[in-house]
Amino acid sequence: MAYKRSELMEKRLAGNREAILAAARRLVAAGGYRNAPITAVAAEAGVSTGLIYRHFPSKADLFVEVLTAAVEHELDILSAIADGPQPAAVRLQQAVASFVRRALAGPALAYAFIAEPVDPEVEAERIRCRRLFGDVFKRILGDGVRSGEFPAQDLDVGAACIVGAFTEALVGPTAPSRDGLRGGEPLVEAIGALCLRAAGAGMAAHGG
Repeated sequence: MAYKRSELMEKRLAGNREAILAAARRLVAAGGYRNAPITAVAAEAGVSTGLIYRHFPSKADLFVEVLTAAVEHELDILSAIADGPQPAAVRLQQAVASFVRRALAGPALAYAFIAEPVDPEVEAERIRCRRLFGDVFKRILGDGVRSGEFPAQDLDVGAACIVGAFTEALVGPTAPSRDGLRGGEPLVEAIGALCLRAAGAGMAAHGG
């Protein structure tokens, strides 16, 4: 019987942890990190603040996990595109467009993950996640270089520059003060076209 009680307790603790993470994500998605103080997360999750600190030593630790989970989901989507059968240039454009569309559909969450002022621990995780995005785009660039679609280039630098380009281009359109800034498909197309030019699409056939 003691083992069964322990098992039930473990399930309850795991359920509480998932509820806290889900609540924090909903609040961040609605208004960024500033919209998700621990007291608000506790109320949203239906738990005490003390219980949150049993699972997460600090607000920064909580946000790091929220960020990591969201990025893992994003990486799954981008990786599926990167590993597709289309030409590299098509995959590059599709991957960028996919990311930009989701960012514009959830601007508060995107801004929180890209540019909102955060604690150093969260910023360090953001930098790590950008590198993971870079790894995906590095695969696409490498395929394009091998197929002759893109000119020879430093793949690490190229991938980092492409990730930097489309994330920086989203700062204004996803910021709380974004009123009046262009969004929608014209922005998606403009960012995609710039990233293709950065990769050198169309240059390889002309000698780079």
